[in-house]
Amino acid sequence: MKTYLVTGAAGFIGSNFIKYLLHKKYQNEDIKVIILDALTYAGNLGTIKDDIDNKRCFFVKGDIRDRELADKLFTENDVDYVVNFAAESHVDRSIEDPQLFLSVNILGTQNLLDAARRAWVTGKDAQGYPVWKPGKRFHQVSTDEVYGSLGADGYFTEKTPLQPHSPYSASKTSADLFVMAYRDTYHMPVTITRCSNNYGPYHFPEKLIPLIINNILAGKKLPVYGEGLNVRDWLYVEDHCKAIDMVVREGRDGEIYNVGGHNEMKNIDIVKLTIKTIHDMMAEDKDLRRVLKKQVKDANGDIDISWINDSLITHVADRLGHDARYAIDPTKIKNELGWYPETKFADGIVKTIRWNLENQQWIEEVTSGDYQKYYEIMYGKDRHGKEI
Repeated sequence: MKTYLVTGAAGFIGSNFIKYLLHKKYQNEDIKVIILDALTYAGNLGTIKDDIDNKRCFFVKGDIRDRELADKLFTENDVDYVVNFAAESHVDRSIEDPQLFLSVNILGTQNLLDAARRAWVTGKDAQGYPVWKPGKRFHQVSTDEVYGSLGADGYFTEKTPLQPHSPYSASKTSADLFVMAYRDTYHMPVTITRCSNNYGPYHFPEKLIPLIINNILAGKKLPVYGEGLNVRDWLYVEDHCKAIDMVVREGRDGEIYNVGGHNEMKNIDIVKLTIKTIHDMMAEDKDLRRVLKKQVKDANGDIDISWINDSLITHVADRLGHDARYAIDPTKIKNELGWYPETKFADGIVKTIRWNLENQQWIEEVTSGDYQKYYEIMYGKDRHGKEI
């Protein structure tokens, strides 16, 4: 039986990852998943409550910076794989509070590395390097933002120099360098994946796609940074989860693998496509309109959707240091492990919208309280300073 220690699994990608392990990839296999999550603003226990059965899946509330807790988890469990999702992860928040990102993303990762090292090392070889228990792996989940920004052409490869521009991406870069330093210094069995922008179920609504979906459902304006010309490569979250587990199980020690979706789009085009897709879905299936907060009837007596159009877009002041373009070259993981992005964006966005329509209770749970205050700070005014 293989045992995974998955940190940050109450968040977006982490929760999708454990659901993929438990209910798809290893549905009929004997595995153990231990979740460690501090349940900060983007972590919601409700997202994974049905997965925690205390048989195959166990939950521990705690901070990856807690040395005593980390050691306890390794002492009480024969952990085979650490998959580290835990991180402060939103660029806007990193601009407001850079030190928090340094503390969690760098020191937290280093604390996990040391806990794994203490648990997995059995002695020293003739050259003085640690001897590791067989079959162990520390996997760091990273981001394409560590590479900085691209021009109009080209793609990030694993050889692209690291050039982070935000406090968030600088903290993730530092964490990646620590992981590779443990590989070089201790010969620790490690891997790293760097992904493009993810979308899909359980996405916290401060991110672009769920923000747009849920603002439309609430009848609100749709804030777009600057002119919305920044380009991102979009990857459906389950495709990403498949890639991570492939690397954890089959990737070469000490290697970095880029994971991209081959779905490059400008932010403004993403917003317009989301508007059109929601409108078209509700035009075809009138029952979907029941989730709209704006319940105005049209001439036929149906809930009106004519207002779901591009006029909802409002441009807000651009983010400080906003990178122009990200695009991933996933050739290495395709060639070595046979992974490829299976979900086309046109299909993935429909699945994502439908999930949001069908899971409004989850949306309401995660958008209460502190999130509402945060939303007003970040998006409460347009680029001319007017309330929106």
